[in-house]
Amino acid sequence: MLNEIITLDKQYYMNTFGERTPLCFTRGDGISLYTTDGEKFTDFFAGIAVNCLGYNHPALTSALQEQVANLLHTSSVYYVENQAKLAQMLAENSCADKIFFASTGAEANEGAIKLVRKYFYNRRGELCSPANENNPQCTAGEHSSPLQNRPQKLEIVTLNNSFHGRTLATLAATGQPKYQQPYAPLLEKFVHVEANDCAALAAAVNENTTAIMLELVQGESGVRPLEQEFVKFARKLCDERGIFLIFDEIQTGIGRCGTLFAYERFGVEPDVFTLAKGLGGGVPVAAICAKAELASAFSPGDHGTTFGGNPLSTRAGITVLDQLINNGVLKNVAEIGEYLGEKLTELAANCGKIAEIRGLGLMRAVEFKEEIARDVLAKLIEKRYLIGVIGTKVLRLTPPLIVTKEDVDKFIATLKEILI
Repeated sequence: MLNEIITLDKQYYMNTFGERTPLCFTRGDGISLYTTDGEKFTDFFAGIAVNCLGYNHPALTSALQEQVANLLHTSSVYYVENQAKLAQMLAENSCADKIFFASTGAEANEGAIKLVRKYFYNRRGELCSPANENNPQCTAGEHSSPLQNRPQKLEIVTLNNSFHGRTLATLAATGQPKYQQPYAPLLEKFVHVEANDCAALAAAVNENTTAIMLELVQGESGVRPLEQEFVKFARKLCDERGIFLIFDEIQTGIGRCGTLFAYERFGVEPDVFTLAKGLGGGVPVAAICAKAELASAFSPGDHGTTFGGNPLSTRAGITVLDQLINNGVLKNVAEIGEYLGEKLTELAANCGKIAEIRGLGLMRAVEFKEEIARDVLAKLIEKRYLIGVIGTKVLRLTPPLIVTKEDVDKFIATLKEILI
């Protein structure tokens, strides 16, 4: 059966993923996946941090079955009960006041970019009025120009080695040339600086800057948490310059780092943050979560979506949040995340092949001294474990948030057997 699927894929599917791992899964249970041949694999990857409740979770499965039987989609032309309830849950458990739902992380990030630009588009007349001609955000002489001729504040500062998505705007925001080169010229006005360099960040912000956009843990470049002082400096800089702070929590949000949102671990609130991946537990749903003043920049017609926030996807989000907040999953992440970090650190101390252990909660990286990550991956697959790799030196571990100490112990023992 697997060979038939591979043949169909090669004939009909656009080859954007290259040679995939030759596995195809037909069902799952807990943190286990079963192949077309009935082989059982233990999943420490969770579909790139998506399947936060694992597979066939009773609460999520029951909720989705009920929703499918009743209503899948109506569009946001009408009020959607689940949409309103999930927005309430996110707002009441975060620093955000208003929520907008999308379908993917890139779409959410694109929406956040549009939102901060629209805010300053709306304020052109206020910032550059004759009464504010000395405002540092108004270039000399602009206050006497017709409103439509006044330059917009457009620039967004992001970080080198960041990853914000694959649309043209989010590719421009991404600080990795390898993703950008085939699509040049990119959307203008994105400036990239080194992570944790406060001086470079300050120098990049000018009168044309609208926002600073950060991943609190840079996932696609090796699971690299930002330094807390850098994040705090970014918040202070935004406050001083009258601009916005965006946190891309597509991968770090929904409990992944041990708190409901990663910004809680840094002690810094953003003006807007984005969510996706784990929010639907496998059902595509994303969110833009903004404070009230910024959220007010969008007027009817300024933004929209067909599928975002439909009854099915938001029912998934409600169930996921309920499990995290009210049924112990978030507590489990805090406990098992620290345990995983400790066990990986112990392994590194006894293994000369590991250069560094990084990460927060259940988002961890093992970096090797040599380029052996893909060889280790192949051996883990032989032993029926699924993980991620980044480049040639880094293993990425993002297990379902329901993982147990016993699961961690078995994985560490397997990894130790491979490395030592």
